[in-house]
Amino acid sequence: MDFLVTTHSVETLPSSALVLTVNEELKLDSQGQQIDKLCAGAISAVLKAGDMQGKIGQTLLLHNLANLKAQRVLLVGIGKDAELTDRNTRKLVSAILNTFKNLAIKDASLAFAELAIKNRDTYASARLVTECLIDGLYVFDQFKSEKAPAVKLSTITLLCTAEQEAAVTKACKEGQAIATGMAFTRDLGNMPPNICHPRYLAEQAKELSKHNSKLKVDILEEEQLKELGAGALLAVAQGSDQPPRLIVMHYQGGKDNEQPYVLVGKGITFDTGGISLKPGAGMDEMKYDMGGAASVLGTMKAVLELELPINVIGVLTCAENMPSGGATRPGDIVTTMSGQTVEILNTDAEGRLVLCDALTYVERFKPKAVVNIATLTGACIVALGSNTSGLMGNSPELVASLLSAGQQASDVAWELPLFDDYQEQLDSPFADIANIGGPKAGTITAGCFLSRFTKEYPWAHLDIAGTAWISGGKEKGATGRPVPLLSQYLLDRVQ
Repeated sequence: MDFLVTTHSVETLPSSALVLTVNEELKLDSQGQQIDKLCAGAISAVLKAGDMQGKIGQTLLLHNLANLKAQRVLLVGIGKDAELTDRNTRKLVSAILNTFKNLAIKDASLAFAELAIKNRDTYASARLVTECLIDGLYVFDQFKSEKAPAVKLSTITLLCTAEQEAAVTKACKEGQAIATGMAFTRDLGNMPPNICHPRYLAEQAKELSKHNSKLKVDILEEEQLKELGAGALLAVAQGSDQPPRLIVMHYQGGKDNEQPYVLVGKGITFDTGGISLKPGAGMDEMKYDMGGAASVLGTMKAVLELELPINVIGVLTCAENMPSGGATRPGDIVTTMSGQTVEILNTDAEGRLVLCDALTYVERFKPKAVVNIATLTGACIVALGSNTSGLMGNSPELVASLLSAGQQASDVAWELPLFDDYQEQLDSPFADIANIGGPKAGTITAGCFLSRFTKEYPWAHLDIAGTAWISGGKEKGATGRPVPLLSQYLLDRVQ
């Protein structure tokens, strides 16, 4: 979708459809009032007739109003509050798109100048609207014989004031890049696991590097991982016919000597639980267990489009967790790349095993900060549901930066405690550490496990088990989170 920004007079702008907002008092903003006056009160007459109540997401489409360049006017309700919440903004955008999807509308104009979103300035409001508009048109139907009807809407014009123009233009550019990254992440997550395996993710990373000279990709295969001593990652992969990969993406946007920001993504392309086999119901959704790796790829795509002047390294630690005669057993002890030994009490706690070797590997880059992203624990869904990602870390400054980025990007996280008291739950009588800490505080003890491998740099852990995808029913699918949060975090590092 293309976005145009203009200060053109609202009443004389040609358009297939002009979107105006109406509140529950049936009042138009000043741009809407100009249009109503131009049309000799036709809009206010419709409102007085009671055809619309102005509730959030309610729409009314008007055709061929007199003296107006726009062919149609879409009235959309914004509720009774003076400012929209992020949630209601999404409802507003969804209502607009649902109205336009089945109409022959190629371009639409949105009277943006007075659209007020709570706790958001002009830039942040325009970016949220841009991302929601693009994300709302996402479709994944490449494996369907009958494709969804193509949406004709291809251009959105945001009507703003001269004072707003620069901020809105910047917001549209950055919002488009982030939404493109989200779509890439969603595509990868929705891909079936017989296609999206570790080698496929490596191919996708390589494909990104073909189109940008600032990106270099290294693929570490099984023999190289053995030489590095990545015993935990290899232990997870040994039950599968699919070989593991450690994918390292170097983006050089800053100076050669600048420390990089490192993103590490869990890439379990299918998780049966291994010998600790999961229940069969809903196991198809374990193709989403590579959501962390997919979000790193999506964020790197956004970084490339924005050409951010910083250095970023994306690391994808990829394997398939399968049961077989060669699979790791509960009770096995493995030696990690760090030299620490791990007693594997549950083979379904495999994400922390592939991550711990990657977290040791990235020490060589002397990172400014490391953020790992993983669909790590069902306990996080119990704690925070499907709206909020879990967050822990060893650096209060890094955690605060990520929390702030999540708020700005409307992709929120919540900090959980990482107190030393929880560490003893990981004690093992036979190894340095056990890979599970019992039923209590499962998300936190998973974070405690990872923290044992992050002593050399500022580190944070995002548990996206509840936010990376929507379960069940017709709405099932990847969400593209936390690409907005990660992208905002990197944007903040530039600014």
